[in-house]
Amino acid sequence: MTGANLSPADMSHAMLVAILMHHGGSIDLPASAFEPDALGGPDGAWHAVGMEPQTDGTVRITVHPRPDVDQAGMTTY
Repeated sequence: MTGANLSPADMSHAMLVAILMHHGGSIDLPASAFEPDALGGPDGAWHAVGMEPQTDGTVRITVHPRPDVDQAGMTTY
């Protein structure tokens, strides 16, 4: 897995592209997926994405609450 030198914004973009490409380039979501309550706030900044390599060669991508600190950072494995 690569990406250790990407900014958090670039890593988020790369993960989105990887997910979409894995699903044939598009995925259907309900409009409610973009409401502030679903995103974690007006700009969606209250969530963080985690990536964890699995023993079968896949990568688990998860979304969880972002730490309430400035520049929480990003951990790569």
